[in-house]
Amino acid sequence: MDTIIIGAVFVIYLGIMVAIGMKYYNKDDGMSEYILGGRKLPPIAVAMSAQASDMSGWLLTGVPGLAYVLYAGTSEAIWTAVGLALGTYLNWMFVARRLRKYTQVAGNAITLPDFFENRFRDKKHVLRMVAGIFTVIFFLVYTSSQLVAGGKLFTTVFGIDYTVGLIIVAVIILAYTATGGFTAVCWTDTIQGTIMFFALLIVPIVACVHVGGIDAVTMKLSQLTEETLAFFPQNADGGGINGFLLASALGWGLGYFGQPHILVRFMAIENSEMIKTSRRIAMFWVIITLAAAIFVGLVGKAFMPDLADSETIYMEMINALFNPVIAGILLIAILAATMSTASSQLLVTASSVSRDIYAILFKKDANDKKLVWVSRVAVAIVSIIALFLGMDPNSSIFNLVSCAWGGIGSTFGPLILFSLFWKRMTLPGAIAGMITGGVVDLLWYNLSGGIFDVYEIIPGFLFSSLAIVVCSLLSKPSEEMVEEFESVKDAEI
Repeated sequence: MDTIIIGAVFVIYLGIMVAIGMKYYNKDDGMSEYILGGRKLPPIAVAMSAQASDMSGWLLTGVPGLAYVLYAGTSEAIWTAVGLALGTYLNWMFVARRLRKYTQVAGNAITLPDFFENRFRDKKHVLRMVAGIFTVIFFLVYTSSQLVAGGKLFTTVFGIDYTVGLIIVAVIILAYTATGGFTAVCWTDTIQGTIMFFALLIVPIVACVHVGGIDAVTMKLSQLTEETLAFFPQNADGGGINGFLLASALGWGLGYFGQPHILVRFMAIENSEMIKTSRRIAMFWVIITLAAAIFVGLVGKAFMPDLADSETIYMEMINALFNPVIAGILLIAILAATMSTASSQLLVTASSVSRDIYAILFKKDANDKKLVWVSRVAVAIVSIIALFLGMDPNSSIFNLVSCAWGGIGSTFGPLILFSLFWKRMTLPGAIAGMITGGVVDLLWYNLSGGIFDVYEIIPGFLFSSLAIVVCSLLSKPSEEMVEEFESVKDAEI
């Protein structure tokens, strides 16, 4: 009976999400509406959508799961959270407003590849094609990580086959993303971000009270291991701070500058002056939820110390502590996190397939209505491929997200920053930087030991930046590019 009640709550929630997609179906006949919502989103929708799509199911599974692994995992989770919070703030503070203005000044670009092509006057579409290829590669892994989180949710809560859970999540996300486009995704993200926020606060607080309070939690944790909780990650032999691990954790913050599914929210806000309001909402949400996610892992370790899969701690705590109706609502938070990120990633991938690959290689004269339909088909195809990539029930959500986040951040992060703030940057620099960042990240990811234990986004980001600077200095930007760059500062958009 409990399972039926929780299932009913899930069905109602999923029905609401699909209904929102259908509501916006007829409004998204043009690519600008389907991909960017016509640049008409209010500050709260932009902030909540950006952060909900950013954190994903990883926030309620990967981060608590890492913190649950005492004690090296806890310190890594803490510093990863610090890196993410810093990256979020810097992205909103320096990138958001200028990107919103520059993308409109540069030919009213509605995707990042559009912006790169217009910014550097790339008439041969090289940047667009390369960006499209890397987007598809890394976002397939990223989307797969979200489906894995959904599959684990359905297996843990309902006891159903993992593969069936994967398929259910994929079908629901596909339904409202393919129909409603960007506007539907942003408003569902706003709802889902709100659910995630309150769920992450409620669960660890109730569990902590159940255990007996903070002192009881601390005592139970101390009984589980002779180690003490170190604020900085320690070497395996206990001989000082693990610099590679610390740098890797903080390095997560670098990824923000290149995440298309986050950056596109900045481009969609109604006016660049509204960015400050969005930034305040976003930072409040991020700091609270990251701290709460770590708290879930720590309290969960004291409450249920012997879980086989640490990434299910949030779900197991809910099953043990709450009645079916409340449990259903709280468990929806994982589904919300999963769906908000996967839908955003599918939309970005679909835009790359339709505009950056299909329109360039096969149908240069395709109209907006046809491209929208190509995007919808692309959403379906990408969902199916991501489904197959996530078939292993033992997949680590944290590791999958880490791989995709590093690859996207290395490929696009330096390119975004230099494009926005260095007028001397040129087309050869942009091409070299994008390819170098993506390739170095992929190579580094497949190596291990010594310096290769550093998170691959760090060398990928550095080598990409170096390639941009060197190749740009060996070439020269046109006067038209320089004039456009200078005009962005005073543009009232």
